[in-house]
Amino acid sequence: MEKRRTTLSSATLSQVFTALWLGLAIALALLLLINIAAGIAFSGRVYPGVSSSGISLEGLKLSQATALLTVTPGYPENGNLTLTYGDREWVVSPAELGVFTDSQATAAAAYDTGRGGSPLKILLDRIHLLRGGVDIQPSFLYSENMAVEYLESIAAEINQPLREASLEISGTDVIVNNGQPGRALDIPATLAAITNQIQLMQDAVIPLVVQEAQPVVLDASTQGELAREILSRPFRFTPPAELNIGADEWQLEPAALAKMLIFEQVQNGESIELQLVVNQPMAVAYLESLRAETDVEPENARFIFNDETKLLDLLTPAVIGRQLNTALTVENLNTSLREGKHKADLSFDITDPAVTDSKTGAELGITELVYAHTSYFRGSSADRVQNIKTASASFHGLLIPPGGVLSMSDELGDISLDNGYAEAPIILGGETITGVGGGVCQVSTTLFRTVYFAGYPILERYPHAYRVGYYEQNAVGHDQNLAGLDATVFVPLVDFKFKNDTEHWLLMETYVNSNYSLTWKFYSTSDGRKVEHHTTGPTNIIEAPDPLYRENPELDEGEKKQVDWAADGATVVVKRTVTRGGEVIYNDTFTTVYQPWRAIFEYGPGTEGMPPEKKKD
Repeated sequence: MEKRRTTLSSATLSQVFTALWLGLAIALALLLLINIAAGIAFSGRVYPGVSSSGISLEGLKLSQATALLTVTPGYPENGNLTLTYGDREWVVSPAELGVFTDSQATAAAAYDTGRGGSPLKILLDRIHLLRGGVDIQPSFLYSENMAVEYLESIAAEINQPLREASLEISGTDVIVNNGQPGRALDIPATLAAITNQIQLMQDAVIPLVVQEAQPVVLDASTQGELAREILSRPFRFTPPAELNIGADEWQLEPAALAKMLIFEQVQNGESIELQLVVNQPMAVAYLESLRAETDVEPENARFIFNDETKLLDLLTPAVIGRQLNTALTVENLNTSLREGKHKADLSFDITDPAVTDSKTGAELGITELVYAHTSYFRGSSADRVQNIKTASASFHGLLIPPGGVLSMSDELGDISLDNGYAEAPIILGGETITGVGGGVCQVSTTLFRTVYFAGYPILERYPHAYRVGYYEQNAVGHDQNLAGLDATVFVPLVDFKFKNDTEHWLLMETYVNSNYSLTWKFYSTSDGRKVEHHTTGPTNIIEAPDPLYRENPELDEGEKKQVDWAADGATVVVKRTVTRGGEVIYNDTFTTVYQPWRAIFEYGPGTEGMPPEKKKD
């Protein structure tokens, strides 16, 4: 079979297109007529099919639509927003947060639908109205102040201040204050989240934005219990056993310890915790108060030179020095506190003296007697002799290093009854009185003369106010050539000092002899120095004043007593020249001006013939 091909002519196509355009024109004309008719029919009224949130506004005037929307509850009143924080929630309507329907604006938008805007918008609106209607999105008014006030009421329930854990000590009671996390409702951030949700006009769950802060230390109960245990009984400080300190321990009562305790934050791994420690200045102050009992200055061994063997014999062992190390002791204390112990070790710094027990004369340069001097004190009372023995013993076996300076005041220390001294006559305030330590100047005078004639440099020396008979005695009697060779010491104001200017140690020995004499010996190694001595003897003699007689109510009637003795005043100049190898190394001049001194007598009240009449010239 032969296929048949159908072909439309150009005339036929033209007819088709003409028919289409004619139909479209008729439709548009019909639509226009309908719109015109609707515009005429609904003049001043909302077009059919217009609603807002499901509320029909068709055929209502603008004022009627506004009124209807005003009285009809909408989303602000019916909606629910659930605010949450943790397991707590607050359900609130948008209206409670300050959201209100803007009825006038919404009604205006409904009235403008199909008649307001561009021609295209108008056309599209009317098409939508014909097809099923238009639901107008409501307009809202939003008062953020109401929302803020509502959130502030929630904040009052949520917010709490951050509090660090702390510990307090009242007396010996320990008070524990545990910490708490800090919380604060972030109102601006929460308000932003609420605003975004309101714009959607949907119910929703909105998490509150809460800023949280954790304390560095939340729980202090452990340290609190530790502090209570520490303060439950006295705390003890114990010295190392090897130091052989007399006291076994020092005890700190809980009330005293409590005043020293504090709590500080410390890093423990990745966390921070409170730790019981001591207030360092207070603990150091307490430990410093123990030094009088704990600390010992190093002291050289003391020796006696054996004149037969030429070796040193140990007299007194050396004293190892120790000083309380307060910093280390505080560390020990804090360690004990951390461990809940009631005892801590005292720590010491140990100092060896320069001369230990094993030193030899050869090592120290003590190989021979370089000088010895003896002074006499016949007629001294037993108390004065006791003081001479006590004072001279301070120097027996004492070593002076090369270049060292000896201060008699430092070596004598406290001259008191507790240290073995007795009361005997001393010179004070222009007269001779009874005082503790009378006779010590016999020792200082003997040392002065030994130093003087041995040729050592004298750094400080003071003479007596008047000539004292004891200091001018020699082996057989009285020797005025010894005047001007005395030295007084009054601890701590008046001192006698000299220097060991040699390269060798100097050993001193003192001996109180049965014949009322004191011998002072210097042992070292002679460097060949020699001493030349010259004295003027007493010159410019001034006779002693007349005796003074005074009544003493402590004496009985008829009792008389001499308390001071007369001495003529005089001036004495002594000189020495010290040479070594023919070269002069020292030239010294000591000028002493003695005051004339009167005798003083005391008598009891009513004693006959007292005071005696003065003799007429």
